Amino acid sequence: MVQSISITNVVLAVCISAVVFLGCSSERKDAQNEQQSQQKETNAPETTHIEFGKASWYGPGLAGNETANGEKFNQNALTAAHPSLPMGTTAEVTNLDNGKEVDVTINDRGPEVKGRAIDLSKGAAKKLEMKKSGTAHVKIVTKRVKHKAQKHKRSNVAAESIR
Repeated sequence: MVQSISITNVVLAVCISAVVFLGCSSERKDAQNEQQSQQKETNAPETTHIEFGKASWYGPGLAGNETANGEKFNQNALTAAHPSLPMGTTAEVTNLDNGKEVDVTINDRGPEVKGRAIDLSKGAAKKLEMKKSGTAHVKIVTKRVKHKAQKHKRSNVAAESIR
């Protein structure tokens, strides 16, 4: 009788240990899955700004001029001028008239024409198939901000005062 009680106690202890171990293992897996989900969300581009408006394009005659962030303007690059989005912001621009999309980088200020939401480079306008018409109704969705050091020009006056 004493032997059967101790075997029962051993079996009971093994069963309890198995249940506790499996429960802990399951909780650990749940915690790992939650952590992986959070990492995926963190790595995903954030939508920070959505805007609807009229887009126009610019380019001819401005190639090589300095943009607001100090870069040389390349009319064939996928860039844009916006009145307030931070320099380096990547935005997806959708032509609502035909569904075409393009990702552009904000590198300039504009548009010059009142009532327009964004000025696109010639290259971006071509991708949206709006070059011929000159304008299009668009949706602008920002994705992320590139952390890129902006170029700053030193004025000659400042350079002279240092010497």
